Amino acid sequence: MIPTATYRVQFHAGFTFADAAALAPYWAKLGISHLYASPIATARRGSTHGYDVVDPATINPALGGEPGFRALVSALRAQGLGLVLDIVPNHVAVGGDDNAWWLDVLEKGQESPFARYFDIDWSPSDPELAGKILAPFLGKPYGEALAAGDLRLDVESERGRLSVLAHEAHRFPLRSEDYAQVLAAVGAARVEDVAGQDLAQAYDPAGLHELLERQHYRLAWWRTAGDAINWRRFFDITELAGLRIEDPAVFDAVHALPLRLYQDGLIDGLRVDHVDGLADPPAYCRRLRQALKAADPQRTPWLVIEKILGAGEALSRDWGVDGTTGYEVMNEISALQHDPAGAAPLARLWTSISGRPAEFEVEEHAARREILTRDFAGQLDAAATAFHRLAVRDLATRDVTLPALRRALTALIVAFGVYRTYAADTGLAPEAALAKAKAAEPASGAALDQIGRWLSGQGEAPADLRAEAIRRFEQLSAPVAAKAVEDTAFYRYGRLLSRNDVGFDPGRFSTSPAAFADLAAARGKAFPNSLLATATHDHKRGEDVRARLAVLSEIPDRWAEQARAWLDDVPLAGVDPGDAHKLHQMIVGAWPLDLDADDAAGLAAFADRLADWQRKALREAKLRTSWTLPDEAYETACETYLRGLLTGQDARFRTSCADFVDAIAPAGVANSLVQTGLKLTLPGVPDLFQGAEFWDFSLVDPDNRRPVDYAARQQALEAGSPPSNWRAGARKQALIARLLGARRARPDLFEAPVSVVSLQGSQAGRVLAFERIGRTGRLLVVAALRGASACMKSAAPTIESSWWADTAMPDGRRLGEVTAGEPFWWSAD
Repeated sequence: MIPTATYRVQFHAGFTFADAAALAPYWAKLGISHLYASPIATARRGSTHGYDVVDPATINPALGGEPGFRALVSALRAQGLGLVLDIVPNHVAVGGDDNAWWLDVLEKGQESPFARYFDIDWSPSDPELAGKILAPFLGKPYGEALAAGDLRLDVESERGRLSVLAHEAHRFPLRSEDYAQVLAAVGAARVEDVAGQDLAQAYDPAGLHELLERQHYRLAWWRTAGDAINWRRFFDITELAGLRIEDPAVFDAVHALPLRLYQDGLIDGLRVDHVDGLADPPAYCRRLRQALKAADPQRTPWLVIEKILGAGEALSRDWGVDGTTGYEVMNEISALQHDPAGAAPLARLWTSISGRPAEFEVEEHAARREILTRDFAGQLDAAATAFHRLAVRDLATRDVTLPALRRALTALIVAFGVYRTYAADTGLAPEAALAKAKAAEPASGAALDQIGRWLSGQGEAPADLRAEAIRRFEQLSAPVAAKAVEDTAFYRYGRLLSRNDVGFDPGRFSTSPAAFADLAAARGKAFPNSLLATATHDHKRGEDVRARLAVLSEIPDRWAEQARAWLDDVPLAGVDPGDAHKLHQMIVGAWPLDLDADDAAGLAAFADRLADWQRKALREAKLRTSWTLPDEAYETACETYLRGLLTGQDARFRTSCADFVDAIAPAGVANSLVQTGLKLTLPGVPDLFQGAEFWDFSLVDPDNRRPVDYAARQQALEAGSPPSNWRAGARKQALIARLLGARRARPDLFEAPVSVVSLQGSQAGRVLAFERIGRTGRLLVVAALRGASACMKSAAPTIESSWWADTAMPDGRRLGEVTAGEPFWWSAD
């Protein structure tokens, strides 16, 4: 079953399979075809998202285990619904004491059958790590931890295992070769006879250090990871270790569970997390599709991948996938709703307030260089070394030195505009990035040219060394892009926060209706079953926060006047003006539609949510504070400022803000309806993120994973007709239900290609109109773009005839008459 519409849920101990099963009738009535489940494999205790898997082969007992999962599938099938599953092939959670694969490698080193599962360099440049794994899990430098007693020997009698506990949280098994010495030291014949207090008395710090030096790992302070780690992590997260999924044995072990579930008919397809983290994404995707087909030759699996597409980048059609998870669709719909006339004045406003660059590219390049050289120095060294091994094998390149290659790779990754090259699959070098790198670093031109030749397969380089160099490079460029761009520069650049979200291109402020339609048509032709998303578990702002903030692009002068007034009204008390300005944007964008300026309890709850967002945003920006070196004094000053705005004795800000939000909210709701309608009528498979069928004013995770009030949503859906009050979330839900109903009743219309409808009149440039003609008729869509003036004038999300003016359809019908005031209008006839 290929989905026609999906509903994404985040499973955790507070929302289990049983909770989801009870909602199957609601989802069926709403009109989806498939539940889209977050990862269900056994994850770390207390996980709220499921991406920290510790056992890929079993279903998480905290969610209900396999019996609970099968009961969920039965409940879904009874309502005619299917299920697609999110899987995590790139990494597993390590550290702690719960990953059997990892613990076995720590205990046995290279002799462990699981050693091949992890991407470990057993022969790094540091001779002290030869044959060892750097284990940077200590909360303080190794010597201090040892002296302070933070490391202690422990016995696991039920497992017959001796180990070292660090900070009572991380377990490191001892080699079996050392058991005899330890047992002798405590006078025991068997591990089962050992007592913890005896171990503590038998080894002083010096003796424990001597014992640790013989292990297959070297304990280290967590801050050493970026420079010295000799195994691949997920981004810069040391507790998530990369897997060598390209190894057939690892592929089989990681995919045993989802392939079995597919073979048993319990799931209909897969969503693959972070495909760019893998050694060879195209080869992996083709192999996974083949494995799914082999598991059940009678069905056609649906397979989509989490892929960030850079500006101008298109997904190759030969990967064997049905498309992406839809971040590029989020980006395009958002850009469509931003007024290009607002770009320059908002950039000037941002620079004048913050003193930071007006252009996003400047922030991006600075962040790339900073993150690469600070947090990924060890991986950069490994990539440079891999290319140097190529250089010394050829007389023509033997004088390309290791430092020169390191500098060249740094320049290339800083200049990158995409996540990776896929050179191993395509044989193509990233020419645009190479040219930019050479322009920025002319002295590295020769080394960059040679890297380009190696990437494109020129010359007689040994195939295995070339493949290793490309792998090292590509598995470095992808995490640097994620951490430097989306998790650093996005939090530093504050022109307008609605253009800073996962998969977005903040440097491109807006797009035209014609360009948007062309991309939608091309995507529909290439990947008709790709996912369409406007909200995800990874978004930095809820879809309706972005829709409201987009209104500011239409009123940049009014916004600038208001923003400056707020900065003047309340003393900043040490808060950076740029940080205050970004906070003001978030308050405006996320202000709930039912929140009044005198609602003390509601304002306090809103402040609590924003405080969590603010702390994360400040630390991700890494300017005044960070996760690694938090400046608690500055964070406290920022939180004090925030709470003063929303809950302090001086009510000027919250009164003014409530009035401002009240003025622009109707235009934001109009944008939201257009955003929702487009997602449900464009080519592809629309996805609804949990709870976002009502207004979604969520913030970055974990705020977007708060409990969903399904009772209210069920009640609203049962009511049938949309409410007259546009502030009620049921207004959005009603549009979704009607369109999903049309998709089920007239599937041919939603499978047809998109054709732009040419409009005439003064507002033609502010309208997107298209049709899809199927066997049974025509779907016609008209979406008003950037109609803030009309909505603010009427104080409602309506576009009256006067705004449309003389704008008309090709047959002469005026849009003011056709759309009846709706910002998003459609018909299926």
